[in-house]
Order: sequence, then C-alpha cells, then structure tokens
Amino acid sequence: MDAQYAIDYGRIVDNQLSVDGTRKLLLQFNDDPQASVETVFIPEHHRGTLCVSSQVGCSLSCTFCHTGTQKLYRNLTASEIVGQYMVAAWIANDFPQKMNQQRNVSNIVFMGQGEPLYNFRNVSSAISLLTDRQGIGIAPWRITISTSGVAPLIPRIAKELRVGLAISLHSADNDTRSEIMPINKTYPLKQLMESCTEFAKLAGQQNRRITFEYVMLDGINDSDSDAKRLVELLKHLPAHVNLIPFNPWPGSAYCSSSPERIDSFCSQIRRSGIHASVRTPRGDDILAACGQLKSANKKLI
Repeated sequence: MDAQYAIDYGRIVDNQLSVDGTRKLLLQFNDDPQASVETVFIPEHHRGTLCVSSQVGCSLSCTFCHTGTQKLYRNLTASEIVGQYMVAAWIANDFPQKMNQQRNVSNIVFMGQGEPLYNFRNVSSAISLLTDRQGIGIAPWRITISTSGVAPLIPRIAKELRVGLAISLHSADNDTRSEIMPINKTYPLKQLMESCTEFAKLAGQQNRRITFEYVMLDGINDSDSDAKRLVELLKHLPAHVNLIPFNPWPGSAYCSSSPERIDSFCSQIRRSGIHASVRTPRGDDILAACGQLKSANKKLI
C-alpha cells in the first residue's frame, strides 16, 4: 500500500496568526517549492470561514490584486484543494468529528489564489469530496465560488455544483472594469449579467442570491455615478453587494476610498433596495486580507 498510495494534505511551510485571530497558512505540495499556496482561516462568533486557493498563481492580472502579480504556475488538484481544508480543520480541532458537533471550519469560500472556473474540473471534484455525506459532509450552501467573470461556466455552478456564487465585479462600467480586470475584454458586463441571471434561475432558494464583490478604489470606482451605474446593473438580480476597502500590498498603485466615501456609496445602494454591506478587513497585518495573497516563495525571489 505504501508503495502505491500516500496520504499527503500538503506541508505547512508557514503558519501566521493575526492579532484578530485570522490564520494564514502557506502550504507546499509534492515537495515542490513553486507549488505553494496560501489559505486563510477567518474565525467568527457564529461561523468559521476558510478561504481556499484553486491555482498556484493566477493568469488574470487584475491590477488591484496581489495574486495577479504572480504568474500562473499550475492548477491545484482536487486532493490539494481538499488538503487545504483538512490541514485547517486539524488545526481548528475539528477532528475527530463528533455527531452534532458544530464545526469550527463551517464555511468554505473559493476566494484565495487563482480563478476557480479556470480549474473547473478539479474544483468540481473537490466540492464533491467536501460535500459527500459519507465523508466530510459540508452542506453545499456553506460553500461559495468566487469568479472574476468566466461567464460561460457560471450556470454550471448552479446546475452541477449547487453551491453559492460570488462575482468579483469591482466596476459597473465596461471601460473601467476592462482597465482593472482584463477578463472583462473577453466576457464584458452584458454577457456576465446574462450568465448571472441564468444562475439565479437554476439555483435553489438557499444559494440563489449572488454576492457582488466590489473593492473600493479611491478615485477609480467610488463616485456617486459609479454607485448609480452599479444599482442599474444589478436591480433585476437577487443581489448582495459586498464593499471591500482596498487592502494595500507591496508595490500596489491604489489607495482605499475613505470610510466616509464607502459609507456614502453603501447608503446609496441600500436606498435603491439592494442589500449591501462593508467588509471588515481581517488579517491585513499578515497580508491575509482580500487581495493580499501571494505565495511566499514568490515574495522572496
């Protein structure tokens, strides 16, 4: 058996704990220093969310994202994706599992390094393993895939995976979005919104509401007219807008919108009848917050 099979969840290369309790792990696979990814565990009073990576690096080059400065090395396998959960769950004392015991790692979001839908086959297999009732048994509605907008594959999230959907939107203007997110040149907003509409039709009641992530960049996408365009874009969808203060990283060219500007932007969206919230940064002191992840070996080159 040992000659043909191995149980390997990945080797912990680095383990950092933020002052707010957020934990960032750097995991290495197959003894390959280049095959390293970061995964982040965010504990809260009512749940614990694990942010997992789907690729080593990323090919999308979003200008506000630290991962976008790291070239794509390879897709993660299904076992490497699940391995991130297994390592985090062990650290969080979820094993051995007990009947009717609340999990410390209760939710999983594919919001780490990489574009999950560009690794659809392995992400799909990983979700099947994570949700298998004879195995880990996480409810599908506790898992969310975040995509930068690979429009043709979005309906398949509802049909085949039955998990939640988040869209990295960040602008409701095609020109601005194409500038900060080059994928918009391939799948512009009209096509993306059509796919989101299809997702909402196919999804179950527990996961049909779509989260639209919107990083607040000072002077780029945070004006009243930007908010108005966003409302117009989303008004026919079951939408929740999650505003994210920009988290700086070494070499980043942006500044976050001021708290007052973010509050005003949020209020404008809420007045239209669309749900909106402002994300509280977690783990920013260890570069574990949204948009800050990058494999440590790349940081040191």
